[in-house]
Amino acid sequence: MEPRVLIRGLRLILILAAVALAAFPLLVLLDLAGGGTGYGLCPQGVRSCRNPYTAAPELMAALTFGLIVVLGGFRLTTRLSRRYGSPAVRPDPRR
Repeated sequence: MEPRVLIRGLRLILILAAVALAAFPLLVLLDLAGGGTGYGLCPQGVRSCRNPYTAAPELMAALTFGLIVVLGGFRLTTRLSRRYGSPAVRPDPRR
């Protein structure tokens, strides 16, 4: 398999991971607003949620770190795609 195809596939996976990480807090809030548990954040629902005041910053820090890692991987794959991309254009020696 050609390296460019693998790099494109990896870039697609990284883009989807970044979108999922960015959308996760919204999904948690929508679940809590609908009477859910916030995907385990508040097991008995939002009215009886007894999480410490550090739960939200911890979640934000983990999501931010994950997003930075994913975006760093995306930057790396972009550089790799340039390296394995089309060959460099060389000037015509007849000119």
